[in-house]
Amino acid sequence: MTFQGSGPLAGGNVSGGGGGGGGRIAMGGGLGLVVTVVALLFGVNPGDIMGGGATSSQTSTGSDAALQEHIDNCTIEQANTDDVCRIKATAISVNKVWGDLMGDYTEPSVQIFSGNINTGCGAASSAMGPFYCPADETAYFDPGFFAELKRMGGSDGPLAQEYVVAHEFGHHVENLTGVLAKGQRMGNDGSVRVELQADCLAGVWAQHADDGPDAMLAPLTDDQIASVIQTAKAIGDDSIQGSNSNPEGWTHGSARQRQRWFTTGYESGNPTRCDTFATNDL
Repeated sequence: MTFQGSGPLAGGNVSGGGGGGGGRIAMGGGLGLVVTVVALLFGVNPGDIMGGGATSSQTSTGSDAALQEHIDNCTIEQANTDDVCRIKATAISVNKVWGDLMGDYTEPSVQIFSGNINTGCGAASSAMGPFYCPADETAYFDPGFFAELKRMGGSDGPLAQEYVVAHEFGHHVENLTGVLAKGQRMGNDGSVRVELQADCLAGVWAQHADDGPDAMLAPLTDDQIASVIQTAKAIGDDSIQGSNSNPEGWTHGSARQRQRWFTTGYESGNPTRCDTFATNDL
């Protein structure tokens, strides 16, 4: 268990199914999950990376109305057992932390979907893994990704899943501060710095998420933090592409770097320590 308390979950700006239209197409059809995860895991803007070449339809999640009802009826207790409710609860928690840390923080939207979806950044797919679109300030999640994350060597523990959500919210913070646009102008090196900063910002959230008697998260344990570090290492570029891959082609950073920057954020709790653009020692 990570969430404490009982009763309904209110807030988080979370919707199910559907999606915003417009923009260029994000990815081509037929790309397998592992292939796209290599390029886009925890990606920022799918339209910037994949380019055109596909058709897209809005998501089919069995029933968008049923999914929205599920989201609307989530409770704190369910957030400890149900992936959809865990995403919602984490969104509420992350918004609270960043609302306290940033005076000009505005909440992003959260979209839970499966299959294909239209976004402000173009057409996207569950095969891309979680991503954030700055054009519509929305973080997109398919809960089915968590099973794939475990197959890749990450953890499917609750805090590891919450780290995935907090990482995408880190991209929203970067969008608000202008870092996201700066990184996108710099090519692969900028992408790595953006991703590592989002890992660090996720660590900052984890440090503050269990603070105070009214905190949504119960006090975090060493084992829970270890599950996040395991996950961060599993999704390093060298872990996914192989240790002999060319670092100049990396877009997310090595396993060591991802572990290091999450740990920096978690141990300091200070977002100013997350300036990955101010160092040559990532």
